[in-house]
Amino acid sequence: MQFNTDKQTVEELNLLGKFRQGSVYHLFNEVKTRGGEQLLDTMFRNPLLDAKSINQRSSIFHFFQQSNLSFSFDVQQLNIMREYLDAGTGKSAFAIMCSMLTQKLLSKLTRDERYKKSVQGLQATIVTLNRCHGILETLQQLKSPLAARVNQLLQLLSDKQLHKLRNTDIYKDLPVAVLAQYDHLLKSRFPTEMDNLLQFIYELDLYIAVSNVARKKGFTYAKALAPDRNILLAKDLKHPCIDKAIGNDLFMQEDLNVIFLTGANMAGKSTLMKSIGIGMYLAHMGFPVAASAFEFSVREGMYSSINVADNIGLGYSHFYAEVVRVKQAADAAASGKRLLLMFDELFKGTNVKDAYDGTLAVTQAFAEYQDCLFIVSTHIIEVGEALKATPNIQFRFMPTIMDGVKPRYTYKLEEGITEDRQGMMIIRNEGILALIGE
Repeated sequence: MQFNTDKQTVEELNLLGKFRQGSVYHLFNEVKTRGGEQLLDTMFRNPLLDAKSINQRSSIFHFFQQSNLSFSFDVQQLNIMREYLDAGTGKSAFAIMCSMLTQKLLSKLTRDERYKKSVQGLQATIVTLNRCHGILETLQQLKSPLAARVNQLLQLLSDKQLHKLRNTDIYKDLPVAVLAQYDHLLKSRFPTEMDNLLQFIYELDLYIAVSNVARKKGFTYAKALAPDRNILLAKDLKHPCIDKAIGNDLFMQEDLNVIFLTGANMAGKSTLMKSIGIGMYLAHMGFPVAASAFEFSVREGMYSSINVADNIGLGYSHFYAEVVRVKQAADAAASGKRLLLMFDELFKGTNVKDAYDGTLAVTQAFAEYQDCLFIVSTHIIEVGEALKATPNIQFRFMPTIMDGVKPRYTYKLEEGITEDRQGMMIIRNEGILALIGE
């Protein structure tokens, strides 16, 4: 099973994008190794669906955040080791020795670099194994949640031959027979174990990088709950990629599973919804979230409709694209899955009367799916009055405060339905009518 979402949601929340400034991925991408980056990619594309697995991963990140360990491996040495081990021979020790003798001779007669690379690869492996042994001992002393893996790898590195290898002087010229013996040992006897050890190092890279971001940003870790509890609780929830963002509190449960959000344009409704969606996504990954507390019942997926655009290729108007999006969400909700669904400014591509009728009907219909959590925003505040008889809808708004004739936005969620109607005042402030009159 996979966490259900789609391209539109991922793009609206700006979740992925290694080189995309402002993306959530970019925020956490402080890994140093290619293997660590591949792990980061995998985790971002595969949020977890099991509360126990989510909480276990969160506990690992939390441990590294508290331990404040640094990634002490030399990335260049790791790359040389990886290249050396990938050049496996599958030959006998005698055949490897003969091959190395030939390579050494060719290195003196020609520009053949294979022998030099073998020596450098072994040296890099010895350095890496020793550094790994050191951090494994540290993790064992700190009683890390990775205890089983740590003990297994320490036992591997205590193997008599590997112990001898680790104590080899890398600055001393080794006989070809010894080089061939160690080459055979690493590539023929312990190839799987060396792969596992490198994978563990890449995991350390990821855990340390992500926990460092959490420490610098003041993020915390979510607590995953069973799906049937249908709870979302957040304290001081912020958008993780906005500096000095304003935090907000919210609470949703089965009998209060719909938030009807109102407020003027620019009051912060879209940013709040993105903050909720990003927080939920990161929480399912077991990653740190931009909140002081975050508890959630595991969802099976998440869909948003925040920046719906027309589709010229398919001949869709903006309004029809909105309708298609709502239909997709309705199909997902009707499938029985436990989802988080977010709709920003429903049906803004049509006239006010149709937008009112559509927003009212869709919100009432979605409110019946109490296994799902819904957030619906609009600036058509009259819809809120018509929804007050629906008991599981909670009303929240983002206020606008007028400083004379200029609007100021607090970005703080308040209870109720907004009464802000400053659109015409903003139009006058910008001098549009005066320009037209000229």
